Amino acid sequence: MTLDHIGIAVRDIDRALSHYESLVGIECSGRERIDHQGVEVAFIDLGDSKIEFLAPLHEDSPVAKFLEKRGEGMHHTAFLVQDLPAEIARFTAQGYQFLSDEPSVGAGGKQVIFMHPKEHHGVLLELCSKVETENSPSTHS
Repeated sequence: MTLDHIGIAVRDIDRALSHYESLVGIECSGRERIDHQGVEVAFIDLGDSKIEFLAPLHEDSPVAKFLEKRGEGMHHTAFLVQDLPAEIARFTAQGYQFLSDEPSVGAGGKQVIFMHPKEHHGVLLELCSKVETENSPSTHS
């Protein structure tokens, strides 16, 4: 398990990107809409990890509700795992709760699932895994 990214909820994604691009001297490395989650996301790549900015697409999205309740700031921490089903089973066996029954497709086509923040000192945790395609290099030798 490795740190994949830190998610920051923002009201204005362009303004946040401009600020952080100036701050760290690195331009946005990708941007996309994730309609089923009601967000637009943008990334700044920091080598082995990234900063993800999340802005709501509508008032009913979970990120809009987060912003209304807590304001802008850290939204989640995401960990990249090799075997998402195995990690879900491991954490479930330890009694941890997930916010959904099954993973969904997140940014970059990764499979993602979120763990309840009340069990992690108020931090929403995301587990994510890359989806291998026929053309992607295998991690198995």
